[in-house]
Amino acid sequence: MTPENHRPLPEGSVIAVAGAGGPAGQAVVARLAAAGALVEAADADQARLDASVALAPGGRATGTRVDLTDPAATRAWAEDVERRHGRVDGLVHLVGGWRGGKVFADNTAEDWDFLHKLLVRTVQSTSLAFHDALARSPHGRFVLVSATAAAKPTAGNAGYAAAKSAAEAWTLAMADSFRKLRKEAAEAAEADAETPPQDGPAAAILVVKALVWPALREERPEAKFPGYTDVADLAEEITALWGMPTDDVNGHRLCLTQ
Repeated sequence: MTPENHRPLPEGSVIAVAGAGGPAGQAVVARLAAAGALVEAADADQARLDASVALAPGGRATGTRVDLTDPAATRAWAEDVERRHGRVDGLVHLVGGWRGGKVFADNTAEDWDFLHKLLVRTVQSTSLAFHDALARSPHGRFVLVSATAAAKPTAGNAGYAAAKSAAEAWTLAMADSFRKLRKEAAEAAEADAETPPQDGPAAAILVVKALVWPALREERPEAKFPGYTDVADLAEEITALWGMPTDDVNGHRLCLTQ
């Protein structure tokens, strides 16, 4: 997906990473920092968060333990990030979790509650908390990592697929908000005989079948992981979104499966 001639990530961009403590979070934090971003990482697990922050070169990452299922706590984090930096240029949502089974009867209300809390509520909390700051950025980006299951649910995967689908719908609604804001800004610029802005905020969905990382490959040396996306490749694709035209990002569902 990454274009050959994409522009580099603007130096000093302030990018928040929600769910930064897992393998994907570690890869994304390290890659964004290496590209010149100032990374604000958040996770519920302090030890995993510290490990992720330590991988960022040049001390360009800061970690904050946040309950991202709590709207007030998430908004307080967002406000603190903007207060300290004066801007926020991105939010990457990597909060994950899975429950399911082999047959339809394996789906339970308890599993749905768990998945809704992790996969939907955290998207709601982060998007609402960061929306206005991202809208003020000349190249704000909200990035949701989703799964092919959202469009192709299987019998034992109903709860997970439904939660991912809901998270995608929420993200597309945010994209519509950004689209309307850009239209209003363009109309205002035209009325004032100014050149309409070419960039602006965007919300996008990156779709994977599943993720794989070095430790998992070592743990299962016989596995082929067909169609899986390596977390290093995911991090590269995420970083590239700031260098792509807004119209190529906003409201798009970009598939990374092979």
